[in-house]
Amino acid sequence: MGGRSSSPLDKRQQQHLKGQVDALLRNFLPQYRGQLAASILQQISLELGPQELARCQLLHSKKLPRVREHRGPLTQLWGHPPQWQPIFCVLRGDGRLEWFSHREEYENGGRPLGSTALTGYTILTSQREYLRLLDALCADSSGDHTQEEPDPLLEMPVNFPLFLQHPFRRHLCFSAATGEAQRSWRLVLQGGIRLRGTVLQRSQAPAALAFLDAIRLYRQHQGHFGHDDVTLGSDAEVLTTVLMRELLPALRAQTLPGLRGVGRARVWAWTELLDAVHAVVLAGASAGLRAFQPEKDELLVALEKTIRPDVDQMLQLRARVAGRLRAEVQGPLESCLHRKVDAQLPRVTQTLLNTVEAALAAVQALLVQGMDRLYCHLRGKPSGVRLRKEVYSFGEMPWDPELMQTCYREAERSKGRLRQLVAPFGFLGTQSVVFGAQDLAQQLMADAVATFLQLADQCLTTALDCNQAAQQLEKVRGRVLKELPEFEGDVLAMGSPALTIEGIYEDVIRGLLLQRTDRELKKALGASNVSCALDCCSDAPWDQEGADEETEASRGTCSRQPGSGSEVQPLCPLPPPGMLWN
Repeated sequence: MGGRSSSPLDKRQQQHLKGQVDALLRNFLPQYRGQLAASILQQISLELGPQELARCQLLHSKKLPRVREHRGPLTQLWGHPPQWQPIFCVLRGDGRLEWFSHREEYENGGRPLGSTALTGYTILTSQREYLRLLDALCADSSGDHTQEEPDPLLEMPVNFPLFLQHPFRRHLCFSAATGEAQRSWRLVLQGGIRLRGTVLQRSQAPAALAFLDAIRLYRQHQGHFGHDDVTLGSDAEVLTTVLMRELLPALRAQTLPGLRGVGRARVWAWTELLDAVHAVVLAGASAGLRAFQPEKDELLVALEKTIRPDVDQMLQLRARVAGRLRAEVQGPLESCLHRKVDAQLPRVTQTLLNTVEAALAAVQALLVQGMDRLYCHLRGKPSGVRLRKEVYSFGEMPWDPELMQTCYREAERSKGRLRQLVAPFGFLGTQSVVFGAQDLAQQLMADAVATFLQLADQCLTTALDCNQAAQQLEKVRGRVLKELPEFEGDVLAMGSPALTIEGIYEDVIRGLLLQRTDRELKKALGASNVSCALDCCSDAPWDQEGADEETEASRGTCSRQPGSGSEVQPLCPLPPPGMLWN
């Protein structure tokens, strides 16, 4: 598994898939164009709005989150029939994994045996757990494996495996030589999967925000009102995931019964078929978005020129429409929220807050250790070379997967609590929340480290002896630690539709729901040891309260999405547009 092979799709099937991609783009791009206008309006309004002094005084690190490159020998199960074969594996800084027949081929610039972007993969390090997964994915109808030919995966137990599983791609089966090598690969691969997955969520570019909103609206029009992990990945990867989910039921019904083999061999054939379908869809989505790029660039420039001169009038009109909408729906909406939301909100709030607090507490503990280590080295009167080495190591802490694992693990531990939200709320975005908490932990560590190093550079001079310098570092340490709790107020993300009735209507509902969320957060934070600067993140740039916070809870979930909870209708019917614009 994982090597090159001919496509199991014939030309007719490939053309059919390309037609499906074209249809998706025809339906999606109008949504994207509309949200580009909304995103530009939001950006301009934020620029022109009142700039409140941020309570959190940490400097923003100029270093962007990056995948730590890694390389080394592994063995891989691949070929027909599959066999364990030695390879040389390379993880690139963009989160792409490549494997070569040997080190020399890589060093000489040779072509890899195979490669894949890590977006959407899950890592398993237990052979028994992986085999259970295979059996669950595509069990033989009789459940009897006694007639199967020997499975290469079972002939030789794997001591230090690394199984990369993907819902729509061929599985990758690797094995390391030692437990230490397995752990190193697992950590860097997990980092690559996360950073590939959250590339859009971490971006503040208007086009990225517009794309995420357009995906949400497109899926709502398809009947999917819940929140899940579909938006993990680049724009082309997200569109590919959306279409693969739509195609999956038909693929299962039409092709699964006719696949060769039984049991686990049949699973492998199924993943190879999915991988081929995924490749065609991804290529089509990428080509479609590239073709749209020139139009998008021109549209962004034109929108900036059109909106900026009239932004005040547009925001005033938006405020009037929002006021009329609020008057129309506030009574029924308050009643609905009281019946269906208020009783559940404390549980949801505490679950999400625990996820963030645990990760940030681990960041603070790790940061203290790093600053204390510098302090002790300075007290010990080290050489200049040794001190520079320690300072460099301290500056690299946010990008060291081994050190940051203590913080990331706290977010991972919350998966069990987050999965408890599936049944009552249809919430399927566990991985997105975990990745978001891990991104936040890394950003906080990067900002705190950058702040400490800059303040230390300002106060340390050659005129100070080691004891005096250590005293200055102690003051800097205290100042940085004082700022850490304020960072938690930056957790909530923003994004809002603009001058459409549908967008303003959703903003009104979100605003009223977020009033309740803010009250619950303040109560929960008041009872905890971690303070949160909620005021600096809950005030919306629009006129209404919290109007542009991204909250799918106001729209519920829909049963048409596999695995979601029961269908929830919109809270209140949308008033006729004619009575609002007048």
